Amino acid sequence: MEVNNGSAVMEEKQETSTDKKKISQLLRLMYKPRCREADFAGFSELQQIKLKLSVWQESIRGWFSQHRQLVHYLSLLCFLLTIVTLLLTLCLVQITLLFQSQSTLQETKVRDLTNRLEKLNQSYNILFSQYPALNQYCLISNGTSGERECRPCPASWMPQGEKCFFFSQDRADWISSQYRCMAVGGAVATVRTEDEQLFLWKTAHSLSQGDSYWLGLRSSSADGGWKWSDGSLVEKGPQFWEREPDQTADSMELCGRLTPGDYKNSWFPSRCSNQLRRICERRQAALQ
Repeated sequence: MEVNNGSAVMEEKQETSTDKKKISQLLRLMYKPRCREADFAGFSELQQIKLKLSVWQESIRGWFSQHRQLVHYLSLLCFLLTIVTLLLTLCLVQITLLFQSQSTLQETKVRDLTNRLEKLNQSYNILFSQYPALNQYCLISNGTSGERECRPCPASWMPQGEKCFFFSQDRADWISSQYRCMAVGGAVATVRTEDEQLFLWKTAHSLSQGDSYWLGLRSSSADGGWKWSDGSLVEKGPQFWEREPDQTADSMELCGRLTPGDYKNSWFPSRCSNQLRRICERRQAALQ
């Protein structure tokens, strides 16, 4: 009984070891394929990543190769724009400096002219204070600044050629008219040219509306001829008689008048005692 039990136990141990070997073999068979599949899957993923990286690298290289020329042009354009900006800045600086210099020069000129003007005004005022007669030639045109406007003829006188003429509103005989003209620095008007005759005729016609004016004409008591108030003979110059005066004794008491009508026939003899307006003349002042 004891021997049979021992053999039975030995058999059971042998069977148990045999089963363990079979189980270990099965486990090995099961484990090995799984490890190979896992290794193969990991290797394939790495290959895909490497492939993607290589594709990206190739695309980046292609993009850079395609746009390299464009980048070059853009860099050149930026360089040119920088140069142009610098040039424009230099031009603006030069223009600013030139403008400032011109402005300074203009201010200097204006200051110099202002000083000269002040000196001239001072001399001007001194001159008029020393020679009051100049006031009749240089009238004040601006009461605020005291500016004067100088003319070759006094106030109320009209320039014509080298003479100034005055047409009076009051009346007097020929002798009184001569004295009144002399009192203002002139004489009764003489006519030396046709232009003077035309000017006197037009002015008398516009001012008097047909009224007559004494001229410097007077008959000579010596030979019955006509002379101007300065003693020169009338016959040596142009004449504009309406009719030739008669050479009679009465003509020695006659004086000449200008009556607007036909300017070529506007001189008439008249008694020197008649009361008429007068035309005075004087030489123009030389304003230098």
